[in-house]
Order: sequence, then C-alpha cells, then structure tokens
Amino acid sequence: MHEYDVRRGQYDNVKVDNLRKSMADIMGNAEERDGKLFSSFGGLKEFWAWPGEKGKSLCVDTKMDPTVDNETAQKTIKAYNTFLETVTGYNAKERGKRAQKAAKEGKP
Repeated sequence: MHEYDVRRGQYDNVKVDNLRKSMADIMGNAEERDGKLFSSFGGLKEFWAWPGEKGKSLCVDTKMDPTVDNETAQKTIKAYNTFLETVTGYNAKERGKRAQKAAKEGKP
C-alpha cells in the first residue's frame, strides 16, 4: 500500500464519487468493494484506491501481472500515472521528489 499526498485545492478529487469517476474514465471501470474502489486494467490485476485519513491523501494498493507484453505494460504505467496526476495534482517527477524528501526525513 502506498499513500500519496494531494495538492492543496485538489482535495475534492479524493472524494469517493470523484475518485470513482476518474478511475472509470482512465481505467475503463471502477466498482466499490468493502469501502474501497477496485479496478483491473492492462498489467494491473488488482488496483485499489481509497481516500486517506482526513481526505487529504490517496491510498493505493496494486497487484501486477508480470506476464504482460511490453506494449501493455507501457499502457498500464501511463494510465496509472495519469490517474495519480489527475487525483493528486502532482506529476510523476513531483511525486518522486516528495517521496525522496519524506524518506530523508524518516517518514514512511
């Protein structure tokens, strides 16, 4: 499980209805299971997303299919990054920098 910070002003994106719409638009499907949103797309066997505590973060859990071809893997990565950028407001480079900073500070 990974928790992503959400950019200030983008907190509405993590509300369940908005999260479901973003997931369905990008991944093609989204259903609610046990209070979390579930989707399956390309190389993602399981893609779970739900709002973090206080609605200021996004929690994501994935299970990958390592047997997919390169083209499918590329489409999967692109869709995953598009989803995260749409919801969190941070692109891949910004998320990486934030993760490095948190690691240096000893945060999980």
